[in-house]
Amino acid sequence: MPLGSNTKFYETPNHPFQGQRISEEADLLGRYGLKNKEELWRSQSELRGYRREARRLLGQVGEEELTRREREQFLARLVRLGILGEDDGLDAVLGLDTTDILERRLQTVAYRQGLAHTPQQARQFIGHGHITVEGARVTTPSYKVPTAQEDFIAFDENSPLADDLHPERAGGQE
Repeated sequence: MPLGSNTKFYETPNHPFQGQRISEEADLLGRYGLKNKEELWRSQSELRGYRREARRLLGQVGEEELTRREREQFLARLVRLGILGEDDGLDAVLGLDTTDILERRLQTVAYRQGLAHTPQQARQFIGHGHITVEGARVTTPSYKVPTAQEDFIAFDENSPLADDLHPERAGGQE
């Protein structure tokens, strides 16, 4: 996509000044350490896309073989990302919540694994290049962590935070 393109990857709320929605958004921003509401809206738009695809696949008739393969590929992708469980079907996609998407962010996974004291600190560690996934440095807090990579999130071996005695380490854990 060329620079200066006007394409957004999210949709803003239709009614921007609803008190309840604003307070729910503020709660999610704090709980997941998001930088701004745009990050939340991106996750909501991603979820809308998943739901739209699930509705399309549920409503498809004819060409059974093609439809079955599409469904399997779609569900396999969501299972690989850890958004759905192994036994879930297309109906489960319609029941997903924004938090299901936010839980798969590298920032959240690193925090939940105890690599940081807070989601905000996890974001800082990632942005500064202290966190690796399968040995590769990832500097994007919104990176969606596939379940296969979840156990391979660690501090970069060259990072000062790799030392268990570093004062910013959460509980002295690896």
